[in-house]
Amino acid sequence: MNIVAFLAYCIVVTFTPGPTNVVILATAQNHGPRAALRFASGAGLALAVLIASSAVLNDMLLGLMPRIRLVMGVVGAAYMLYLAYRIYTSSPPRQAAADASDDASETPPAAFGNIRGGAFAAGFAMQFVNPKVILFALTVISGFVTPYASSPLHTALYVLLITAIACSALYSWVVLGAVLRRFLFTYRRQANLVMALFLVYCAFAVLNPPGVGA
Repeated sequence: MNIVAFLAYCIVVTFTPGPTNVVILATAQNHGPRAALRFASGAGLALAVLIASSAVLNDMLLGLMPRIRLVMGVVGAAYMLYLAYRIYTSSPPRQAAADASDDASETPPAAFGNIRGGAFAAGFAMQFVNPKVILFALTVISGFVTPYASSPLHTALYVLLITAIACSALYSWVVLGAVLRRFLFTYRRQANLVMALFLVYCAFAVLNPPGVGA
């Protein structure tokens, strides 16, 4: 295996902006770092499940992809457009509420509707309607792990490494949201518009993906 290419692929795909990362940033801005951390943790767990499933069922899943890609893309795009609308139209909180939201309860962010279980469940659920994440899980295993893994233990170690890199990316976006929170709150409407437009772009991109991204 070309370890440099493997690490570069994982880092570039997971750290660059994508639907999940944008929603983490919006959650940190609108509901505080703790809500964003819960969302990122749910997203990280879902990604681990997807990568592990890909490692176990890679050949079968790759065979099914041509049949389900269109449906998955339409569902994912519709959900991203919904999130874009909710982020853009979310009502501005009072400054006091924003300051207190670091200690927010498990109430889910407004952008995710009434998903029970709060931000953690919302982050977990989003990964399963994000075609780019699913494609990443499939391609990283089929391209860099399956051809070179000599044993189930070897495969499991790579699954853990990929998951660790991806979770590091998710949590880095939580930190970014926390660091920029005051700036984003000051320019909240503009920031929400930019994030909503990026999700709209992502929605159209997943319908005809040139590649993959997290």
